Amino acid sequence: MHEEVVVQNSNNKELGKHLLVSLLILFLIGGTILMFGLGINNLHFPLLSVLIFFPVAGAALIAVLPRDKEELIKFSALLISIVEFILSIPLYVSFNKATHHMQFREEYLWIPQWGIKYSLGVDGISVLFILLSSLLTILCVTVSWKEINKKIKEFYAALLITHSAMIGVFMSLDIFLFYIFWEAMLIPMYLIIGVWGGPRRIYSAIKFFLYTFVGSVLMLVGILVLYFHTGTSDILTLMKTSYPYKMQLWLFWAFFAAFAVKVPMWPVHTWLPDAHTEAPTAGSVILAGILIKMGAYGFLRFNLPMFPEATVAMKPFMMILSVIAIIYGALICLVQKDLKRLIAYSSVSHMGFVTLGIFALNQQGIQGGILQMLNHGIITGALFLCVGIIYQRTHTREIAQYGGVASVMPAYSAFFMAFTLASIGLPGTNGFIGEFLILLGAFKSWKLMCVLAATALIIGAGYMLWLYQRVFFEKTNPAFLHHIHGYGDLNAREIATLMPLLVAVLWIGFYPNALLSFMDQSVRELISHVISAGAVK
Repeated sequence: MHEEVVVQNSNNKELGKHLLVSLLILFLIGGTILMFGLGINNLHFPLLSVLIFFPVAGAALIAVLPRDKEELIKFSALLISIVEFILSIPLYVSFNKATHHMQFREEYLWIPQWGIKYSLGVDGISVLFILLSSLLTILCVTVSWKEINKKIKEFYAALLITHSAMIGVFMSLDIFLFYIFWEAMLIPMYLIIGVWGGPRRIYSAIKFFLYTFVGSVLMLVGILVLYFHTGTSDILTLMKTSYPYKMQLWLFWAFFAAFAVKVPMWPVHTWLPDAHTEAPTAGSVILAGILIKMGAYGFLRFNLPMFPEATVAMKPFMMILSVIAIIYGALICLVQKDLKRLIAYSSVSHMGFVTLGIFALNQQGIQGGILQMLNHGIITGALFLCVGIIYQRTHTREIAQYGGVASVMPAYSAFFMAFTLASIGLPGTNGFIGEFLILLGAFKSWKLMCVLAATALIIGAGYMLWLYQRVFFEKTNPAFLHHIHGYGDLNAREIATLMPLLVAVLWIGFYPNALLSFMDQSVRELISHVISAGAVK
């Protein structure tokens, strides 16, 4: 017994040293960034490349750490993710909101004989998703602290590599580079679901991979057509090139195949509930928070600016598909018995609002769609974190098994209620302003679609509040409550995981211009290009 205490004290001292060193490193990095953050946009510092490859280097470091040093592996992953977030702060601090042009540009010849470049840059749309991805990666590390107990270093390495691939998608200005990052994120995500997921993890991982891969292959065909037609792979050049109308239609559908699956739009959405249900909590947060946003981002980066005439022609069809997804996703939530599946199907409905706003093709709709993409990442990511926290105590996601949780976990209940209200769009939360702008844009574009979409808001409030009633207030087996009570309410790590998202919910809810001001010029330029080009048939 004495030897065990000595070993424990020794481990605590070692962890304390690691934590002290980590805090010192963070202090130095944070101080350095604050010193030159305001001017970094004008410096020749490859910040975007650093943001992409720093997590990869961190994953390599974790891979060589001793397997039995589990706490060291976790602290290393946490430190790497925090540093990555700190490094992304200059993107927000020194971004020039007055222009739609790409900023923090990096460009190097990659494959000279084909004219393919390693080209990076961010505008007012993409910069916000990089920040969101960096924040959620930190929270994925913290929520996995106790949940992941096998192949720990492989898990955190896969998590960091997934982050690198995701932000690479948002930074790429060469279409082949974009495709490489687009495909690269499938591999670690497939492993996260297939290795650390639930009982049906293999089925869900394969289904996820096949759906997304098939759509991506069709997009690759479209990429090759663009390349051979124009002789360039530069995305900014491709945006300014005019294509024949019939060619635009074919290319629109080729890219649609990849982006619609990733959103996911109805009826190619069926991989999402399975993937969410079987994935570990961190995997669900990544899927909901960032990965499915890439489909909507693809529409904004490729379909709208490159194929404007086809976009205008397909606008009614895309809005109808969006409304079907909104209503279908909301209705199917009413009959779900699993916590994760309910939130997963709610994502189908919420992302339907996003595509409805995008294809309204006006300022309010597109800005609302982009804002709602960010809001959905925050809110649904938070709800999946909450489900992961309670699952660690109960080892069940069956809604019928719950009841009376508010009496034994009041702090947890308060957090869940805040995210529930944000999900249904209560004024003062971030969910309200995004949905309001989308409906405003849809009303201006097609009043009937706006009215039909608005009905889903009522259904959404119904299934979320009913879920909250069943889980937190209805009576249940006293032994079940006693079991939860034995674990206690939220601990400090769990509160620290949820608190940043709660702050974001309220901050954006009361001051949405903190994000809208970034995207304003980029959206204006996009709308101007689509309308001017799409008006000519």
